[in-house]
Amino acid sequence: VARQPYRFPQAGTRETGSGVFRLTVRNAMAHLDSEVKEECLREDLKFYFMNPCEKYRARHQIPWKLGLQILKIAMVTTQLVRFGLSNQLVVAFKEENTVAFKHLFLKGYSGTDEDDYSCSVYTQEEAYESIFFALSQYHQLKNISLGTLGYGENEDNRIGLKVCKQHYKKGTMFPSNETLNIDSDIEVDCVHLDLSTYPQEWKNSSFFRLEFYRLLQVEISFHLKGIDLQTIHSRELPDCYVFHNTITFDNKAHSGKIKIYFGSDAKIEECKDLNISGSIQKNTQYVLAFDAFVIVICLASLILCTRSIVLALRLRKRFLNFFLEKYKRHVCNADQWEFINGWYILVIISDLMTIIGSILKMEIKAKNLTNYDLCSILLGTSTLFVWVGVIRYLGYFQAYNVLILTMQASLPKVLRFCACAGMIYLGYTFCGWIVLGPYHDKFEDLNTVAECLFSLVNGDDMFATFAQIQQKSILVWLFSRLYLYSFISLFIYMILSLFIALITDSYDTIKKYQQNGFPETDLQEFLKECGSKEKYQKEASPFLSCICCLRRKGSDDHLVLMN
Repeated sequence: VARQPYRFPQAGTRETGSGVFRLTVRNAMAHLDSEVKEECLREDLKFYFMNPCEKYRARHQIPWKLGLQILKIAMVTTQLVRFGLSNQLVVAFKEENTVAFKHLFLKGYSGTDEDDYSCSVYTQEEAYESIFFALSQYHQLKNISLGTLGYGENEDNRIGLKVCKQHYKKGTMFPSNETLNIDSDIEVDCVHLDLSTYPQEWKNSSFFRLEFYRLLQVEISFHLKGIDLQTIHSRELPDCYVFHNTITFDNKAHSGKIKIYFGSDAKIEECKDLNISGSIQKNTQYVLAFDAFVIVICLASLILCTRSIVLALRLRKRFLNFFLEKYKRHVCNADQWEFINGWYILVIISDLMTIIGSILKMEIKAKNLTNYDLCSILLGTSTLFVWVGVIRYLGYFQAYNVLILTMQASLPKVLRFCACAGMIYLGYTFCGWIVLGPYHDKFEDLNTVAECLFSLVNGDDMFATFAQIQQKSILVWLFSRLYLYSFISLFIYMILSLFIALITDSYDTIKKYQQNGFPETDLQEFLKECGSKEKYQKEASPFLSCICCLRRKGSDDHLVLMN
């Protein structure tokens, strides 16, 4: 082959070729850098959507949050059970003292309340006897009571009884002539009775000469103090109580029947001087140390979950910027919400409530606070959230994941359906209250009506609801039948069936998706461009291999994204 002679380039050609070469190299480097960034982003996304066991296989990252949540479930549940047993003693002491007070201060109390009041009287003699019986029992309380009770000071820092009566200012009434002349202004007269005077002297007081035709009510109030000693058997410090008791003789109806109400408001106060020997103090220190450890565990869980959410938001921002730069369009809202892990938010709320509740529990244990109700709400709700969070880990199994996916798919439709059905329910509630209220005990107030209708929807107490309607008015009786039959037919046969159908439809849709594949979003299509996760996975230890039995098949990768 003849060799071609070498030809020198023309002037200026070298510079031009060099510039083209540099431009080509620069473009190639930029393209390579873009591909590297894209691959890194894709790898980070795949790693983010792995479950804890897959993350361990991929990078040998120990699932600290998983272990911490398991430990937290055990500790929070133990703490709640111990607090519940302690709170049970408090509730029992209050209820038993209330029953004892009713037997002590209410004349002829049978042991069972009549509707919402304790007992009633029907003659003037019975009214006077009931009033002076309560005064006499209070005067000799220490000699007749079986409990650890003593006299307490009232709002005026005085020991004794406070008796107040309400009555119309003035008036005359002649029922036989059907005439009435009364001033509707209400006067309140009060008197303080201390222990220095005897009940017989109180009877002679002009204050107790009651004019029943204009009397509205008589209220007797007094304070008692008590100490709960049963907590000692549970190796806890005893509580000191102040009982604010009120006996009300209600004559507002002027129907010939005076209803007697007894109210007891118990408050726990710090005991001023406790001197108890034994091992109670050491047990209290152990409980406080356990509560402090629960706070540390929840604080660590709170920090880890907050860190995960912050990292997820940063990853979300990277993905949104990359997608907008490469594809020139925004990511759909569904894919954006995939980065917001609702389980982490639930765990954070649970941790905050547990920390606050544990601090209150420690203060209660040390007898510095007495707010059992707030502490119970915080610890109870936090434990509820902790156990609900277990569903997240059950969701790694495909069989259990159906429940979570069905709830997610059906929730929006169910909420919209309940909003429409609620309008009908409220209409029936108001109608039943105004029409059937005077003739049926279950329709006396709005709250009771709503509870009664909800029971009917669930098929409870149907016959009793039909049977208890008073047949004083034929028109109302006929309306009650039309009202009840239409409500039961509408809500049980139509609305409840449609409600179940919505959930069933979502369940069938999820089952079809699991068999044929879920609709792929932009995020899932972007992740599919990457190779399988096997290149990240390394041999796990035998112990973790036993734990990490949750490993999915390749065809189930879409379920990871759905969680």
